[in-house]
Amino acid sequence: MELRMREGYEGTGPGAITPDGCAVELYARLPVGDEPDIIAAAVPEGARILELGSGVGRMTHALLERGFEVTAVDESAEMLERVRGARTICSPIEGLDLGETFDVVLLASFLVHVGDVEVRRGMLRACVRHLAKGGCVLIQREGEDYHTNVPRERVDPAGFTVRIVSSEPVGDGVDSVRAEYVFPDATWTQTFRARPLTRQQFEEALGEAGLRVDRYLTADRVWVRAVPVTGG
Repeated sequence: MELRMREGYEGTGPGAITPDGCAVELYARLPVGDEPDIIAAAVPEGARILELGSGVGRMTHALLERGFEVTAVDESAEMLERVRGARTICSPIEGLDLGETFDVVLLASFLVHVGDVEVRRGMLRACVRHLAKGGCVLIQREGEDYHTNVPRERVDPAGFTVRIVSSEPVGDGVDSVRAEYVFPDATWTQTFRARPLTRQQFEEALGEAGLRVDRYLTADRVWVRAVPVTGG
């Protein structure tokens, strides 16, 4: 069954494209960065991790290699087909209710910046709903110049180029972002919507869901460790 592309989202390039414009083959090619090391340093060894928005498993596989038990959730069955070694669940994040809890809930890929405020609220509630007592939520934010330092590009050591071509306001505090990924043998594009959040707006969104910042894990405050306001 072919899923309809979401309004304001588009993807081009070889292979399957998910409703939010992500190309499955592209994400299967992208290398994992230092994110797994940041996560591993912030949580207990061997923790049970619920990874929300796992995609093809770039971080999933790296976390498994570090001895974590990972449940990978994504709304794209074609993405999850690429995940190996982890339990997988095909579901939208905001409606997820597994009836169980985890030591760590991971919300990466800038998902907290989704344009739809109600979807963001649902995602953060899902994080809290699945968090074990004493557990933490790890969230990846956009860099503070993500929407202003455009156009920009980065040449990856693996031999491809990532470009953020534009970020244009479309109303209600939301921007339309266009990205390009250029490989020697193929090019993919993705257009998606994102809501810039100042540090204060981000922390207020957490508070609304019953979370607070425990600490920022990186100097640029992109990675955040959050815990329940009540202390879990």
